[in-house]
Amino acid sequence: MASVKEISPKDIAGADAQLRECGFDPAATPAVAIAKLEALRGAAGVSDTAIVRALASIATPDSAGALLRLEAHAAGALRREIRRALFKLRQRGIEPPAGETPAPDTSAASAAASEIGLSALLSPADADGARVVWIMKARPGAGLRRLWGLVSERDGLFGINLANLNRKELRHERADLERRAGVLMIDADWRVADFILCDAWRRTPESHRGEVRNFFALRTELIAQSPPSDLKHPVYDEFAAELAHEPSPDLMKEPEIAAWPIAPATVKPYADEIGSLRNSVIVLSRVQQEERVVTVVERAIAELLGGEIGTRLRRHLEDTAYYFARTGRGPQAAWAAAAAARLRDGADLKRGAFFQAFMRAQLGAIIAEEEQHQREEPRLIMTPAEAMRAGQAARARQRQR
Repeated sequence: MASVKEISPKDIAGADAQLRECGFDPAATPAVAIAKLEALRGAAGVSDTAIVRALASIATPDSAGALLRLEAHAAGALRREIRRALFKLRQRGIEPPAGETPAPDTSAASAAASEIGLSALLSPADADGARVVWIMKARPGAGLRRLWGLVSERDGLFGINLANLNRKELRHERADLERRAGVLMIDADWRVADFILCDAWRRTPESHRGEVRNFFALRTELIAQSPPSDLKHPVYDEFAAELAHEPSPDLMKEPEIAAWPIAPATVKPYADEIGSLRNSVIVLSRVQQEERVVTVVERAIAELLGGEIGTRLRRHLEDTAYYFARTGRGPQAAWAAAAAARLRDGADLKRGAFFQAFMRAQLGAIIAEEEQHQREEPRLIMTPAEAMRAGQAARARQRQR
């Protein structure tokens, strides 16, 4: 096959005209146009590169998905053309539909060749969910190329570069980062690191993508495979025997878990509800108060951990379990993997001791902050409960007189 670069404008125009002669209508709705293009693949006289160009001109997720499926069976110049088309769509913020992945490459030799020389290093996520991700590929002769990324669980990808290093420079930079950050970087499966970077890029707000817009172009310098849209995390296989066990609330003693925050504005309504129990004009016993607190906590668990927050927490638990396992914290790794599995499987979390402790910590932080704020400001207005207690105290003093 002639390379894509060798195709002249005249040839391109002829190939595009052939598509139209075979029934492709560029003015049709995206769904109809994409279906027709996929049906024309392999038809006599129809160029695959013409199909790719036509799909790239349809700026929808379904078009990106069709390109991704084509890539699974492409090679050489055609595969490079497909990747360029996908990259251009991603620059416009267009991704394949969720869960759309290419068919597996059945060539073991091809898969092995794409992985030769790839390795990765990961730091743990800090209290703000930020972490450093390195993916390295050995260069012929000596040294390596390193894709360096700075990701945030909250803000996505906010730093990326590609550099050539020798192994001494890599060791020096690793030691320097570990010394300054006070944490250990772990050797990791490059697929895990790659998914972390790709997922972070997808979560990066469009307004913040300027500095990392070239991420996929840099990535292709190291990795030939399509960007992953999902990952079966290796911790589920590593701790398969422990997944059925209830994760211990002692997991909250680990800073990497205890410091993970839900946005205060999201948690505040539940914290306010618990605070109102203390200030209620109805006198509640400690047992009654705790029963009502438990109800609020269970509702917060069910409502907050079932959507996007639950997905973010699951991924944090997966990656943290992976980090724990490689830094000598086996029991904690098993607990984190078990907690992640419950989120993954949509289990009922309300009665789980770990999730109870986790949500109480989130609520307690908001309540403690508000109580501190109240202590620091002059109080001009009493709550109903305070007014009632003040009245009782005043009446008691009068009787004593």
